[in-house]
Amino acid sequence: MHRGIQRYKSVQVKTSSPGDLLVMLYDGCFRFLNEAAVAMEKKDRARAGERLDRAYAILSEFVSTLKPDIWPELCDNLEGVYVFCMGHIVKANIDQDPDLVREIIQILKPLRDGFREAVQQVKTGESPSEQSTGT
Repeated sequence: MHRGIQRYKSVQVKTSSPGDLLVMLYDGCFRFLNEAAVAMEKKDRARAGERLDRAYAILSEFVSTLKPDIWPELCDNLEGVYVFCMGHIVKANIDQDPDLVREIIQILKPLRDGFREAVQQVKTGESPSEQSTGT
């Protein structure tokens, strides 16, 4: 059963658009952050650290793949958010504070939701104004 799930996820990643992959990475980051918070509450420092490390790696990848030559202001803003969250991850790990982890999720959730909406708009061919007005 586990191998089937791995194969499915592998195919899903290989056949997904860049936008879909971005949303999947956000979802993975949230999963790791939630697992870290639970581990912290259970006083499992090793698991919390490992999960936070994975979330940190995703955010680090987000920073490294920004294209400031295309959208400088957007990239500056995103980089600031990602670096802030990476700092929060380090602090949460040091302090073993699950509330800091949950703060990170609350900060990143609107970004993920915005990217997910943009991906849907691209798939359906709708412009943002059409979707918001229902036309």
